[in-house]
This record gives sequence, C-alpha cells and structure tokens, in this order.
Amino acid sequence: MAKNVINIGIPEKDRKKVADGLSRMLADSYTLYLKTHNFHWNVTGPMFQTLHLMFMTQYNEIWMAVDLIAERIRALGHPAPGSYAQFAALTSIKDADGVPKAKEMIRQLVEGQEAVVRTAREILPIAEKAGDQPTVDLLSSRMEVHEKNAWMLRSLLEE
Repeated sequence: MAKNVINIGIPEKDRKKVADGLSRMLADSYTLYLKTHNFHWNVTGPMFQTLHLMFMTQYNEIWMAVDLIAERIRALGHPAPGSYAQFAALTSIKDADGVPKAKEMIRQLVEGQEAVVRTAREILPIAEKAGDQPTVDLLSSRMEVHEKNAWMLRSLLEE
C-alpha cells in the first residue's frame, strides 16, 4: 500500500516545525483551560459572581480553541498531543498550587494568558516562513483573544 502523501505546498520539515510549535500552543491552551476551569469552580470572596462568570466565559472559549489547534496539527500531518503527561512536558504554564485567593487566581490567569500569547508569537515567524497562512491566521486570532483576556483580568487587579 502506498503511504498517504501530504502535498499542500509546505515541505514536510516545515510542517513538522509548525506542528511542534502548535503542540506547545495546544499544551499551553489546554493547561490554561484547566486552570481557568479550576478557578471557576473554586473562586470565593466579594468578586465571586464577576469572576465565576468571567472564568466560565474564558474557559469555554479556550475549550473551543484547543480543538482548532489540534485539528490544525492533524491537517499538517502530525499527531496532536492529548495526554496530561504530554501537556505537562510541553506547556510553559505553571500549575496552580492548592486553591489561591481570588486576586492570586487573577494574577495567575494573567500570566497564563500572556504565556499563550508568547508561545503563539514564537511560532508565528516559523509559520510565516513556511507560507502556512491558515496557521498564521489561527495564531493571530488566538493572540488577539488572549491579549484581550489578559487586559480584562489585569483591569481587575487595579485599585
């Protein structure tokens, strides 16, 4: 049987580099999803209602995005990471220690949102150089979402 050959105009070595970067992006996104969902469940205090709803909005949006990222990796011809062990090895986001107070949750989520943006920015020139416009578009839209989320969260920390 002939091997399925992918011929989308991007050489295999370039598709591999982009897929590897997207795998880190997927790990960061999934880790941020899990952390945001955890904080949604466990937030307390006078900002409970605001944060509970904001965290839910953010984790739902991230949940949809992880599928887009994983499917892009697959479209490039590579397996998407999908286990906690793989995500833990690939992510740049630190896990939460216990249940922090609300303001610390916000700080950690700002750091997580910004970490996803930094990872996307690292991958962007690789995708651009490969002529991989769908990945460039995906990364650009993810950066926009995470930069906005970070700004909104950061605004809650101002006195």
